[in-house]
Amino acid sequence: MKTNTIGLTLAFCFLAGTACLAADPQMGTWKLNEARSKFTPGTPKFATVTLESTLGTIKVTGDGIDANGKPTHVEWAGKFNGKDYPVKGDPNADTRSYRKVGNRTLEVTVKKNGKVTATVRTVLSAEGKTRTSTVTGTTAKGKKFRNVAVYDKQ
Repeated sequence: MKTNTIGLTLAFCFLAGTACLAADPQMGTWKLNEARSKFTPGTPKFATVTLESTLGTIKVTGDGIDANGKPTHVEWAGKFNGKDYPVKGDPNADTRSYRKVGNRTLEVTVKKNGKVTATVRTVLSAEGKTRTSTVTGTTAKGKKFRNVAVYDKQ
């Protein structure tokens, strides 16, 4: 009897642990679908965005072009807890904060010198194959913009 109870307890703990560590559908590499996206001229865009999770820390990298059409590489690492973490490679930001809003939505706040320069709301499709990021903000030159970037999972 004790052996069965211990075995069932261990099996339950293993299954529960596996469920907790299950892959987050936001993770992976995402490629910009330019035909379905809409950008304000003179704003940066990421051709690929990669999200990786390691021991509770999320690393986000983006490769694309900046507002002047030059290649750019941006990196951020932190947690999806709404706290500011440093960002590298973005001339328009020195911190970003990410937070999850449910299983399929991420909200990002982009800041430069403590001032919000952009907000992003990314929604994952129900089947998990497409992400749509709506970005609103102000350029370094003070121009307001709104971009809608659609990404396909790779």
